[in-house]
Amino acid sequence: MGMWELVVVLIVGLIVLGPERLPVAIRTVSGWIRTLKSIANSVKAEVNEELRVHELHSNLKKAEQQDMSNLSPELQESVDELKKAAQSVRHSYQDNSASTPKKD
Repeated sequence: MGMWELVVVLIVGLIVLGPERLPVAIRTVSGWIRTLKSIANSVKAEVNEELRVHELHSNLKKAEQQDMSNLSPELQESVDELKKAAQSVRHSYQDNSASTPKKD
């Protein structure tokens, strides 16, 4: 939006809402915009994470097809990353199961 369009919108808003309600309306609209931006950023982050997981999954399938030998550096990196993630989950699970009391 250019400078003149913004001026026209503010003048129309001032005429329609009046000087008392215009600041409240501006704050409300800016809050909505902030909320929409944060939602868009979270969706973008989720999509990027899903794409990364999909890429790792496809790389793992390629590595399995090559019998996990003579892997390209990309595939080896993906396999290593998946192994690290699996180990961290396993350690987290073991720590949680060890700290919870057993029921008799």
